[in-house]
Amino acid sequence: MRRVITLLIMLLAVASLFVGAAMPGNAAAVDNIDQLRQKAEQGDAHAQSIIGSMYFTGLGVLRDFQEAGKWYRPAAEQGNLIAQFNLGNMYYNGLGVPQDYQEAAKWFRLAAVQGFAPAQCALGFMYADGRGVPQNYQEAVNWLRQAAAQGDALSQVNLGVMYAKGQGVPQNYQEAMKWYRLAAEQGDAKAQVNLGVMYVAGRGVPQDYVEGCAWILMASANGDEKANQVKALLQQKMTASQIAAAQQRAREIQAGLGRQR
Repeated sequence: MRRVITLLIMLLAVASLFVGAAMPGNAAAVDNIDQLRQKAEQGDAHAQSIIGSMYFTGLGVLRDFQEAGKWYRPAAEQGNLIAQFNLGNMYYNGLGVPQDYQEAAKWFRLAAVQGFAPAQCALGFMYADGRGVPQNYQEAVNWLRQAAAQGDALSQVNLGVMYAKGQGVPQNYQEAMKWYRLAAEQGDAKAQVNLGVMYVAGRGVPQDYVEGCAWILMASANGDEKANQVKALLQQKMTASQIAAAQQRAREIQAGLGRQR
């Protein structure tokens, strides 16, 4: 299970209207930022969320995590799901606020029940780890499944892990393969290496070194360190013709994914 939760900064297209051209000495950009701040001070949740993201990233202003939290909070309290999620991440990581997993889970949940996939994924991780909430694999699966069904690749690969390990669900390699494949086809390197390993081991599918190596090669090309290690071990067991076939198959998969996009 990958358990790293990172901040999602979503300035949205409208943010560019205010800060996209912000440069030192650009009076028009400063005016736009002032207008945005005025809307935020008047209670506009969307503007508050954007201001919070500006402070978090240092976009158009000096970077200040505490100031980011100051603006995210009122937006989150009004139900802005981006602000809720980002405030949850600030509590999870202790950025600008004391680290507090229970508070993080609270804000993740508020965004998750609105159907926000990244928040559902984060809450799933917290249930899997027992951070801020009692450890509960069934609840972890519940939230990961909701996010995975929306196409969230991180949730898909970790839901696959839950099925592969039988955590919160009966162990089911075919179901694990299904979710690994969905994430792998989105370019997720962890899913690609997991999918490859399943082919090599013959779990959920007939054993196929060539297909397995092809997915591992793709993960390696995407910079996954585990894939590099697995590739070296696997190719020691393969013939030169099998390795060549795997390389060709990886090119075919990549071309097919490129056409899908």
